[in-house]
Amino acid sequence: MSLAFLVTTLIAVATPGTGVLYTLSAGLAHGRKASVIAAFGCTLGIVPHVLATVTGLAALLHASALAFEIVKYLGVAYLVYLAWITLRDKSELVVDAEAAPASARRIVVSAVLINLLNPKLTIFFVAFLPQFATGFGPMVQLSAVFMALTFLVFAVYGVFAASMRDRVLARPRVMVWLRRFFAASFAALGVKLALT
Repeated sequence: MSLAFLVTTLIAVATPGTGVLYTLSAGLAHGRKASVIAAFGCTLGIVPHVLATVTGLAALLHASALAFEIVKYLGVAYLVYLAWITLRDKSELVVDAEAAPASARRIVVSAVLINLLNPKLTIFFVAFLPQFATGFGPMVQLSAVFMALTFLVFAVYGVFAASMRDRVLARPRVMVWLRRFFAASFAALGVKLALT
């Protein structure tokens, strides 16, 4: 494993995207445990992309414009849906110290869908991994490193957000603006993906 692979992977993982936004919102809304669960779910959502890459299905998706467009627009639709429910569902991002904890299953399913419907991950694996590895074993190893870094970075983001939760509890107006920010960010990422 090269230093170039580690640095490039770390930059790709640490750059805020839909998974980071979701993990931040889970940390702010539901606390530290929810943020770590969201980070785990986002990492789990990478597994289908890894399987597609090591079995050659990702190359087929990359070669087929129609298949790529279908996955891309499913991702766009899901991001727009996330923006809509973030704005409409006050309980999703309204921080309440007395509220029941969020369902781990719901957090994981949402996080997996975020990354599952992200065609950029597939393209990343198709274009990036072959530069550093060929063959099933080495590609799986590098994918595992990518997933481990994803989990660690996302968990750090989420735990940081959860540590700010108490400050947010004291300022309900901040949550209104954070909810709007997350909704606008999901919508903007959807638009950006649609134009890709």
